[in-house]
Amino acid sequence: MRIAFDERNLMADMAGKENGLNAADLRAGAGLAKRALAGFRASWQKGLYGFPDLPDQSETIAAIRSYAKSVAGKFDTICVVGIGGSALGAWAIDCALRGMHPVQKEFSRKNPRLVILDNVDPSFVMGALKTMDPKRTLVVPIAKSGATAETVATLLIVTAWLESTLGRKARNHFAVVTSAGRGDLKQLAEQRKYPTFHLPENVGGRFSVLSAVGLLPAALTGADIRRLCSGASAMTKLCWLPDLRKNTALRAALCHHLLAARKSKSIQVAFPYSNRLWGSAFWFRQLWAESLGKRTDRNGTVVHAGQTPVAALGTTDQHSQVQLYMEGPNDKVFSFWAVRNQPDAGAIPKTPTGFEAMDYLCGQSLARLLDAERRSTEAALTENGRPNCTFTLDRVDEEHLGAFFQLMEFETAFAGEMLNINAFDQEGVELGKKFTFGLMGRKGFGDYKSRFTAYEAKRKTVKTV
Repeated sequence: MRIAFDERNLMADMAGKENGLNAADLRAGAGLAKRALAGFRASWQKGLYGFPDLPDQSETIAAIRSYAKSVAGKFDTICVVGIGGSALGAWAIDCALRGMHPVQKEFSRKNPRLVILDNVDPSFVMGALKTMDPKRTLVVPIAKSGATAETVATLLIVTAWLESTLGRKARNHFAVVTSAGRGDLKQLAEQRKYPTFHLPENVGGRFSVLSAVGLLPAALTGADIRRLCSGASAMTKLCWLPDLRKNTALRAALCHHLLAARKSKSIQVAFPYSNRLWGSAFWFRQLWAESLGKRTDRNGTVVHAGQTPVAALGTTDQHSQVQLYMEGPNDKVFSFWAVRNQPDAGAIPKTPTGFEAMDYLCGQSLARLLDAERRSTEAALTENGRPNCTFTLDRVDEEHLGAFFQLMEFETAFAGEMLNINAFDQEGVELGKKFTFGLMGRKGFGDYKSRFTAYEAKRKTVKTV
């Protein structure tokens, strides 16, 4: 397994003094990086944060593999009901290992499709149900709290849909992922005797891709979750090294921190040049935004921290976003994600057409064109003073994907330490959830309904043109 990190285009020698870093910046930041590593390691050793341990959860991995084997060949659809961290990881894994929808190979009981119901738009949910056969569908509800409104509402609909056809046999069409000791979803699973897999309490949703949250759907759709975790385990060892040259996660975190703090690069564009990594870009977007976007630091000082993540796809978004990136506000840093070895190069026919704009491509390959497009975009951005770096995976397989997830999670944790914030809470998300509970009549949230009523009354007094 090898994942390379090239930060040369972040340096002032390439991107210019105004926008790039220099060696002195990195030397001066070495102390901050060392403290970030020590700070996060101390929190991990206290048991506060558990994602570094997930790759070595042998009992959970074995239980998931055993269950997946027991139901293999029974279902042609795995329907995940979840949102945010309870859905994005499963999608990222499936896109990476089996390809983007709808270009995956034909679905069957030997190759079940993955349907993820991660929004409560009724046209989406009800439309999805029409495409599935309840007799051949396994439903996987995922919610750490067991009370996420979107997940619960969709689960109630899907349960009724299954029971209307299968009756009591519907209970054989569920496998649940939730917390071990709390939540209504856990109680429901116990009451109905659903197979249940647990998410550790010290692992938040956005850091849960290598827990049962991501591993169960992956195993059910044919991924080798042992290799996924072995790659992550190997990366974990590297992420604890104090040497910046060997610890890619720590070095990348320091570079992005310095660019945000000293060069006002408040936006990071995750730019995979691989459709297989497109789902991972959306997974990363949540990880980076929800972890680092914080109002206060650990001292209670208002800091409004956070680098805004944006997902762009190469080469597609060269034709939709790069104009802004090249000539718009210079407030961004670009993280390219490249793949060295493609499973199929996509050979372009050698036969000439007689047209110059076509014939220069004859005999080459899509893989070579994709790589040339990425390197050309890197060069053009750099020439325009836009700092960028590149992560390169040798290939997209279970081992490299698990390692890449772990690298990104460690980078995020280290970045939080450098900002002196809690990268593992999400108070900004909770208020919106509480307003929703109040509006929908959940017991104990009447005060939030009253606050929302006051908000609506205030809106009515606002004068516009």
